[in-house]
Amino acid sequence: MTKSDIRVCSAWRSEDDPDRADGSGRHDRPVYTLSSTCPECGAEAVNSAPAPFDPADPYGEYRRRARDAGPDTN
Repeated sequence: MTKSDIRVCSAWRSEDDPDRADGSGRHDRPVYTLSSTCPECGAEAVNSAPAPFDPADPYGEYRRRARDAGPDTN
């Protein structure tokens, strides 16, 4: 599976990020986009979230089967 399509500008860093020692950055907030580049500064945009689930999930087959069967009618 792929990661989320939503990306965040790689030039933005949070206040507690050790890579941002001087407290400066290109943005004062995260800039989200669907593009591969930041619309404000042109820096590379990176995935903002990990994959929503693990493809090796041992119980995934059971969840999908239950979902496809519909609501429980007992």
